[in-house]
Formats: sequence, structure tokens, C-alpha cells
Amino acid sequence: MEILAHLHETQFLGTPAWFWVAFVVIVVAIMVFDLGFLHKEQKEISAKESFLLYAMYMAVAFAFGAWVWIARGSESGLEFFTGYIIEQSLAMDNIFVIASIFTFLGVPRAYQHRVLFWGIIGVLLFRAILIGAGVALVQAFQPILFLFGAFLIFTGARMFFEVEQEDDLENNKILKFLRRHFRITPRFHGNKFFVEQEHPKTGKLVMYLTPLAVALIMVEIIDVIFAVDSVPAIFAITQDPFIVYTSNVFAVLGLRALFFALSAAMARFRYLQFALALVLVLIGIKIFLVPLHIHIDTALSLVVTVSILAAGVGYSLWKTRGENQRAGDVQAHKDTRL
Repeated sequence: MEILAHLHETQFLGTPAWFWVAFVVIVVAIMVFDLGFLHKEQKEISAKESFLLYAMYMAVAFAFGAWVWIARGSESGLEFFTGYIIEQSLAMDNIFVIASIFTFLGVPRAYQHRVLFWGIIGVLLFRAILIGAGVALVQAFQPILFLFGAFLIFTGARMFFEVEQEDDLENNKILKFLRRHFRITPRFHGNKFFVEQEHPKTGKLVMYLTPLAVALIMVEIIDVIFAVDSVPAIFAITQDPFIVYTSNVFAVLGLRALFFALSAAMARFRYLQFALALVLVLIGIKIFLVPLHIHIDTALSLVVTVSILAAGVGYSLWKTRGENQRAGDVQAHKDTRL
């Protein structure tokens, strides 16, 4: 009881410590349930199962948001849901890039969930670092929000006018670095990230990365790169570290669960890029106005964001009607391209 009372009274980053503890317990519980129960055995996840898993994660996120609404007030609740929607929308491109990485490296679908699951560990760590640094910068020098806003406006404008190109992963700098500095096996070794093999020159047992480990490293780095866009975007809604971090994590958890359904239909969402670009520009304008003490209602931001995304999804599905959907991450050959 003394511990509970202490957690209730102790503040961490402006929020009672027991809120953070509750969040960590919920995230750990659903991750253990996911990997330890639902996906204890390696298997290919169907689009139907992907939707059901996403529904579970979304239900948990909405329940958590409702709790925040009740415990901390309607403004905090609205900020959580708005941050959740914004992060999910901006992370869509991340999902498509991850799908491209899996296809290029020939990662079997049965092992893709394992990579995504362990990638969440990186999300929890790196998002905490980025958000902590961002909040510290804003609190120390609020005009930096002008820079954040300008960056988001520039990124959105570039995304809107950028001609869509195929990802040239063969010349990807991350992959080139890994090939140059690490020993990598040419083939997969089940669901292992590391294996010991004899060195071709010395004959001694040395550690090798498997292509699955390469995929995990690339997914982690790509997530950090995309977070540079999405984390500042939520500062337009709130600078509360608890709201920013929890909405980010729940959004990423949900999208990773939805990955297997989205990756099978990437071609159907080709026009969503323009909606995401518009959202980025509008968020950039909103964050630019914060230091000027011009506040745009959070509920209005939420409605506008959802409307733009819905229009982007609807237009994409309408324009691509009749086209054959991709059957999923079809592997061109069994060998990897490492």
C-alpha cells in the first residue's frame, strides 16, 4: 500500500508515476500475450488475423485513451486520440518501406512477425529518447517550434510533389554498411538472428548475422528516420511527454499488427501519399502557430485529420478499383540478396 501511495504522489515528467507504471504494465502484458500465446509458434499471419490483431490493439488503445480522458480530463483525452491518429497516419509510409525491405531480403512471411515484434523494443527505447529530447528542447527554447513547423511544412510539400519511385534497396546505405562491416550468412537459419559458423580463413567459430537480423536492424533504423517526422508533428497537439509517448507507442503497436493486411494491398493506397502530405503541412502550420499563442482547437484538428485521411483512402480505393491486388509479399526466389 505504501508503494501505491508513493507512486500516486510521485511525479515523473509532470505526470503521476502510477500512470507511467500502468502504461508499462499494459504494454508488457499485450506483448507477452501476443508473442507468448497468440504467436508462440512461427506461422504466416493471414490478412484476417492481422485485422483481428489490429482490432485488439486498437481496443486497448481506445480503452487507455478513455482512462486518460476520465482520469486527466477531456483535453488530455482529446490530445491522446489526436496524437494516436496522427502517428498512425504518418507511420503508414513506414509500413510500406518495411514491406519493401522484407520483399527485397526474401524474409519468409512466417518470420516477419518476429522481426516486427522485436522491432517494438526499439520503438519503446528510441521514441523515448527522441520525445525526451524534443520536450527538453521545447521547454528550454520554445521558438524551436518554428523550426519544427517549418520542417514539417517542407517535408509535406516535398512528399506532395515528389514523384513516386521504386525503392533502390540494392544501393541502400544502411545495407551497404552492414555488408561491409558485418559477417552475414547468405541464407536464413530458421528464426535465428545470430548463428555461429566457421570462419572461411581461420576455421574458428565466429558469430554471423542472419538475413533476419539484417531485416531487424534496417526496420529499427527506418523507424528512427520516420520518427523524426512524426514526433515533432505531435508537438503541435501537446508537449506533454506522457501523452506524446503513450499515443506514439500505441499507434505503432497497432500499425505493426495491421502490417500483414496492409502489405498485401500496398498498390491500392498509392494516392494516400497526397493526403499524408496535406496532413503534414497542416500540422506544420499548427505547430508554427504555437509560439505565437494562436491555438487551434484539438477536437477540430482531430476531425480535420481523420477527414483528410478518410478522403485519401477512399480516393485511392476508388481510383484503383478493378486492379488486381497484390497477393502479399511474393518472394521472387528463395535465396536472399545478401
